[in-house]
Amino acid sequence: MDTNKNKSEVLRDIGKNIRQYRNQKGWSQEDLAFECEFHRTYIGAVERGEKNITILNLLKIKEKLGVRLIDLYPEE
Repeated sequence: MDTNKNKSEVLRDIGKNIRQYRNQKGWSQEDLAFECEFHRTYIGAVERGEKNITILNLLKIKEKLGVRLIDLYPEE
């Protein structure tokens, strides 16, 4: 983790990247939640950086969005 960022900043940055790729696909938060088999409110909380997402859920999201894991991690 970038030592200049705290954990909440990293979570917000990951959420922002998820939102960006979700919007590129033309999906709503509900669409992504359905594809990943998550509750619809979970995606919103992840995108706002309110949830400390597990690596397994992050892997599921990146698969459904068709991106690489590195694409979701904030630039250093």
